[in-house]
Amino acid sequence: MAQSEDAGSVTPVDFIQLQEYMEYSTLRVQDVLKEFHSGDRQGQPKFGECIDAAGFSLFLKTYLEDDDFPQDLCQRLFKYFQHFEHDEAESQNREDEVFLRDVSCYFSILEEGQPREKLEFTFKLYDKDGNGLLDGSEVDRIITQMMRAADYLGWDVTELRPVLKDLMGAIDVDDSGTVNLEEWIKGGMNNVPLLVLLGLKMTERDGQHSWRMKHFNKPTYCNVCQGMLLGLGKQGLCCTCCKYTVHSQCANTTPEPCPPTFVRSKKELGVPAHDWISADCSSRKCKVCHKKIKNFAGSRCVWCQEMRHDDCLKSCALSCECGLLKDHILPPWAIYAFSGDDSGSNSLEDTSLFNVTPDGHILQIVPVPDIHPLLVFVNPKSGGKQGERVLRKFQYLLNPRQIYNLCNGGPAPGLHFFRSLHDYRILVCGGDGTVGWILDAIDKAELPVCPPIAILPLGTGNDLARCLRWGGGYDGSDLRDVLKDIAGSVLAPMDRWSVQVIPDDPQEVGDPVPYPIINNYFSIGVDASIAHRFHSMREKHPQKFSSRVKNKLWYFEFATSETIAASCKNLKDCLTIECCGVPLDLSSLSLEGIAVVNIPSMHGGSNLWGESKKADRSSGALDKSAEVITDRELLKTRSQDMSDKRLEVVGLEGAMEMGQIYTGLKSAGLRLAQTPQITIRTLKPLPMQIDGEPWMQPLCTIHITHKNQANMLMAPPSKPSGFFHLK
Repeated sequence: MAQSEDAGSVTPVDFIQLQEYMEYSTLRVQDVLKEFHSGDRQGQPKFGECIDAAGFSLFLKTYLEDDDFPQDLCQRLFKYFQHFEHDEAESQNREDEVFLRDVSCYFSILEEGQPREKLEFTFKLYDKDGNGLLDGSEVDRIITQMMRAADYLGWDVTELRPVLKDLMGAIDVDDSGTVNLEEWIKGGMNNVPLLVLLGLKMTERDGQHSWRMKHFNKPTYCNVCQGMLLGLGKQGLCCTCCKYTVHSQCANTTPEPCPPTFVRSKKELGVPAHDWISADCSSRKCKVCHKKIKNFAGSRCVWCQEMRHDDCLKSCALSCECGLLKDHILPPWAIYAFSGDDSGSNSLEDTSLFNVTPDGHILQIVPVPDIHPLLVFVNPKSGGKQGERVLRKFQYLLNPRQIYNLCNGGPAPGLHFFRSLHDYRILVCGGDGTVGWILDAIDKAELPVCPPIAILPLGTGNDLARCLRWGGGYDGSDLRDVLKDIAGSVLAPMDRWSVQVIPDDPQEVGDPVPYPIINNYFSIGVDASIAHRFHSMREKHPQKFSSRVKNKLWYFEFATSETIAASCKNLKDCLTIECCGVPLDLSSLSLEGIAVVNIPSMHGGSNLWGESKKADRSSGALDKSAEVITDRELLKTRSQDMSDKRLEVVGLEGAMEMGQIYTGLKSAGLRLAQTPQITIRTLKPLPMQIDGEPWMQPLCTIHITHKNQANMLMAPPSKPSGFFHLK
């Protein structure tokens, strides 16, 4: 590519920053082009013509929906697009301009969408005369944009270029020297590297690999040609589910199919058979003869991970036991495909919840004794890119049929698929909000059993995961260790609470109440004010909140300004609290916040209730019999229990005290009450939050009552990793 290394170069950091902006944008390139031509924007560049620096800046700000897009980055990107390969006629008089169709093609390749739609869009984008044909130069222009997009994604483009060149030569089936739309789409949809580049998602067709481009840190060989994968970037395609690895040019041949994830015959049900796939066994020992296996002289079972010489596969017909992850894997011989006519399902049942194959068969699980299959829900948007990586790892470790991306239909299809089982577990990979989402879905699904739930915490906060010993955030460790902890976990029932907010004036417009249920905590005042300001800023400028460090810095800034402003001062004059009809006396207290807590963690690890003193024996009977406890001395002896059907009410003196509790400089807030029911009446608009989701509430009455209990899993105690214990 004709590109100057200094003037037209863009750094990897620039690409990362650009990707953050693209992730938060809701527009597509097609939308921006329509707006450019609608007359709503100044300049109105014509389709296919050039735009200057001002027009390019306008395009980016419109596409990324951010008028504050960094001007220096905009200038570097403009220079980047100036250095393209063009014919002489188009290159004249464009020293200070770039081609709009080049910019549009580039971003359309990178954005979310179906490959077929992208192929059709790029075709029409470069079909300048609208005759339904592309000539060789126009095809080369598209290849250039694809190469640049691949370079942006970290691919090793030295191998990809000839693959795309061969593709473009092959799609002209009638040797006319031009390509029509039908030839273009047909050729593109049959080219694996191109489909991966265009963002092809995992299909439901059994036997088809789920390819992704990958960089390998150690010598890796192609499973087709057995040659080494070379290059500095992402050198080859790797199947997410079975780790079958190929060169880009080898993916268009006929590689081994991906092992099946279900069986099509009733005879195969309950028959635990190995599924072998050729693998670079890297001098590992054969499970049968115990001799070392040379490169590509052996195969690996995708379920039990055993490795054997190819010659030893038939000599030992032992059944597959699914290895160390036996208790978690939903094996293919437990999933059966049958026609919809044979299902016997209720005609009123929501068919969108069915797990259906492309040929119209419905998948159903048959219980397997002595195992606890794991239903995994992953929120790929949690924890930055952590969710996406966790999703891929679990698709390899377990059966992809038991892994659900919550962005594709939510939790309902997974719960419906597993509802015939009576002994399984759920793993939620995400934040506290994701856990609440799953708990609500379980309530609505009306399952015959309520499965226990473990948590793999992603992102920040994760108060529920902390108090259940799953940690404050996933650190990238081996997921097999997480699965081992799930196997050793114990049941821990957790209370859940209904919240009814009744406005004094139904006509007064306020923010919507985020949740009708409390899982973790509810609060009014100082901490909700900080959270509301944080939330409002993040909604307005999401790209400024793209990492844990940035989030914590912003939160610290808002907490500091709240300490100075004291916007919730004299909270006692702004509300009244009753616990089962008993008024709570706040008259002598100087508080800026009230927290109603269900679990011993808040604000990312703060225990507002704190540790309790040993109870006096003489007060033991009173402890158990009292429905509401407000006596300050007695409350000092009361421990918090998330399954006792009681809530703890805690007073906060201000933002400074919250920081002191979080850092350990202060042991806890002020204990006000333990109660199974609370009524709060506000006398002025106040900031509130439920489980970290804030809103501004006009005058109202709030009733909090017990709803039900969720079956959570408590992780086994962790062994200390060092001398110091870090929070």
